[in-house]
Amino acid sequence: MSRNQEIYDAITKGNRKIVTEKVQALIDGGGNVVELLNDSMIPAMRDIGERFSRNEVYVPEMLIAARAMQSGLSLIEPLLASKGHKPRARVAVGTVKGDLHDIGKNLVAMMLKGAGFEVDDLGVDCTIEKFEASVQRGSSYLCLSALLTTTMPYMKTVVDHFKGRKGLKIIIGGAPVTQKYADEIGADAYGSDANDAVRALEKVMAG
Repeated sequence: MSRNQEIYDAITKGNRKIVTEKVQALIDGGGNVVELLNDSMIPAMRDIGERFSRNEVYVPEMLIAARAMQSGLSLIEPLLASKGHKPRARVAVGTVKGDLHDIGKNLVAMMLKGAGFEVDDLGVDCTIEKFEASVQRGSSYLCLSALLTTTMPYMKTVVDHFKGRKGLKIIIGGAPVTQKYADEIGADAYGSDANDAVRALEKVMAG
């Protein structure tokens, strides 16, 4: 299956109605939903993410594109499971304890879903116990977000807690967070924005 340009364009433009209609029509017509995801939907989110990183689009455009993508995903997810399609990995995403900001975290979660990952969105004000519970549910990657310099130290608390845990990697990000800070606390990777968080995760997965 080549790219479905209508669905690709509808996602990048954030047209949820068109995405829903076209994806449903493809399902009704017996189309291949695995190929639709891999050839059209994931590339569309990758495109919008790269444009976001280049400051060609901004948070509102990213959010409506991600919501359009989610409208299509919600239709095909049951079919993907029935066809034995496995997500690339299970990733926990959460804003750390003491921090109630969620826009950046939400963008990361949406971009990860758009890149084919299963996302366990833990919300805001996440304690070690919340992250630990997600690991017990099968998450092998943790994405920690912080928007306040006062909550950044809790990232180190989480990293220290999971240090040496086999098969578990931690990626951190947020407005005040830097690569230098990630190195200092021993995080496995740093994402400068939502799109970069996906790239950082993929790099960690590749070893």
